[in-house]
Amino acid sequence: MFGYLKRSLAVAMATLTLAACQVIPGGGTVDRAPPVENPNAGLPDAESLPTDEARHRVALLVPLSGTNGEVGQSIANATTMALLDTGADSLRITTYDTAGGAESAARRALADGNKLILGPLLRDNVGAVLAQARPAQVPLITFSNDISVARSDVFVMGHAPEQSVARTANFAIDQGARNFAALVPSGEYGDRVLAALRLSLETRNARLVTFERFDRGNRSIISAAGRLRERGGYDTVLIGDGARLAIMAAAELKDAGAALPSLIGTELWAGDISLTQNAQMRGAWFAAVPDERYRQFAQSYESRFGAQPYRISTLGYDAVLLSLRIARDWRPGTRFPTERLTDDGGFIGLDGAFRFLGTGVGERAMEVRQVGNGTFSVADPAPTRF
Repeated sequence: MFGYLKRSLAVAMATLTLAACQVIPGGGTVDRAPPVENPNAGLPDAESLPTDEARHRVALLVPLSGTNGEVGQSIANATTMALLDTGADSLRITTYDTAGGAESAARRALADGNKLILGPLLRDNVGAVLAQARPAQVPLITFSNDISVARSDVFVMGHAPEQSVARTANFAIDQGARNFAALVPSGEYGDRVLAALRLSLETRNARLVTFERFDRGNRSIISAAGRLRERGGYDTVLIGDGARLAIMAAAELKDAGAALPSLIGTELWAGDISLTQNAQMRGAWFAAVPDERYRQFAQSYESRFGAQPYRISTLGYDAVLLSLRIARDWRPGTRFPTERLTDDGGFIGLDGAFRFLGTGVGERAMEVRQVGNGTFSVADPAPTRF
């Protein structure tokens, strides 16, 4: 099942850090990186596509300019790396800039004969791309982390916060947690996190005692955490936001060195070393995809492009590995075999094991990490296969 991708990764790793995180709306968690010089280096030119029929034509739809241009370029660079690292000559990946309009980018990609679309990056662009792709029977593998856009022909590859919350909550329950509280931001992300926590607790006969919402970008999380502490009655608190706000909340929720309440977080905590420098955060848990292969990937990326990649760029790399795996039984010029994406055994990539359900939702094998004094440790390793 995993043999081909494992061999591909072995080649990649032979040639192949983490920074503060931000959230791209609908696009998942990414790391800050400086702009890449000569951003179009190594990218195919959509205006001068060759006419060969021996390769599978795959379109990459990402923004190459505007607010998320650096993120899109990082993903594009990662797809180029995957082709180089594997020595693959069966795919021709052409990049189309969605910054000028996702619908027009999709229209150009289909006119050029592409049979699979990798992207778009943003959830809000999925509908426009799908409107063009569905009549042509061309599936999408989107880099968004919003599972609400998943369909039988839209496969969500991003790291969904719902899965991170479920993994961590279940681990906490295994350690004895029974009564939970939550601090979640106002808005869609907070709604998703809270709903995932509720569902996880219901399936394990644990309970959500209370929760508080707060406004991002100000100190309202401190007030919300104070109200939560006064109320009491819980042994574990989910803080559904990034490291900076989590640290502010932790100072209100518990005393340094206190065992309870236990603190748990989401995938937004991944890679932020500031968590390990705060006494109240010691012992906190969160779930994220494994990082071992990412570190090697980041070193290789920097040597090639002179900058650190955005964390989300591994999705581009893994999407190529996935396409190569399926391309073994895919005749060029024919419809992409969408049914192969829902192989029960899943696939292996830089971010570990993953698989797509029939609904289009991408399921990730995540590890649980514990915040220590100056470092993170793995409290529960990610499964290596499904």
